[in-house]
Amino acid sequence: MATAREPHPPSAIRHPPPLFIAGPTAVGKSAVALALAEQIGGEIISVDSMQVYRGLDVGTAKPSVTERARVPHHLIDVVELDEPFDAAKFVARAQQAVAEIQSRGRIPIFCGGTGLYFKAFLDGLGEAPPSDEKLRTELEAAPLAELLRELAQRDPATHATIDRQNPRRVVRAVEVIRLTGKPFSEQRADWKSEAQNLKSEVIQVLSRNTADLHARTNTRVDKMFAGGLVEETRRLLDHGLAQNKTALQAIGYRQVVEHLRGERSLPETIELVKIKTRQFAKRQMTWFRKHANAQWIELNPNDSVEAIAALVQVRCAD
Repeated sequence: MATAREPHPPSAIRHPPPLFIAGPTAVGKSAVALALAEQIGGEIISVDSMQVYRGLDVGTAKPSVTERARVPHHLIDVVELDEPFDAAKFVARAQQAVAEIQSRGRIPIFCGGTGLYFKAFLDGLGEAPPSDEKLRTELEAAPLAELLRELAQRDPATHATIDRQNPRRVVRAVEVIRLTGKPFSEQRADWKSEAQNLKSEVIQVLSRNTADLHARTNTRVDKMFAGGLVEETRRLLDHGLAQNKTALQAIGYRQVVEHLRGERSLPETIELVKIKTRQFAKRQMTWFRKHANAQWIELNPNDSVEAIAALVQVRCAD
């Protein structure tokens, strides 16, 4: 007579591994992740350093209420504008989300364009020290040109690659150099191996030819302004946007704030946001080429979202 099998101990249960989808702004990765999640029974973990903030809706192209009803999304609207958020916090929340998703027998699908967050989750956090409040305040008050000169002298490698129009990143690089006495570039390259089981995971990076991506970028920006980006920014200024150095660097919001201050007209602002978005997309592509264990998927204008999602599924299974 057959006897019933003993249940597997919890440690022996094999959970479906996460999938990773990345790409530049406006490439269409969010729609692909949504379709893929519906095809395979997944839930989406946003890898976006700005979508974590409540209120940054139009300018970050957050998934709609309808889309979030179709598929559960995680790490969206998790902090207020006056709360700090960084890669360490992302890793902790993402690990928790993965565990919860897998416990339901569903598949975590990481989707976004913040390369540092992908890197931190897959390879662990680097050795750079936490922020020093006193030093950070001092550096934020210093002229950007002065910080860039110091960076060029003490860490030419970082100076050559950093976004020099982003004060937040320049301040952080100089802060780390002063706190440690070592170049920021060396510490960024020295990643701990806290997630060795994930280190070999392949990120599916979506891309498009330049003309196609530029056209999609223009459409995306026009849609944001038509959808109320100026009104949203004006409202957020009353709720602390100007005091959040990270959120204020988000493309779109920063330029609209300048418009509201009278620095340029609305048409000029819209065109500038398109230019900044294209430049940002180029930097994203460069980052994934240099740092990611990536499998590239070139998309065409006539490809359906469902077909792309099916292709991603096949690539992930290889």
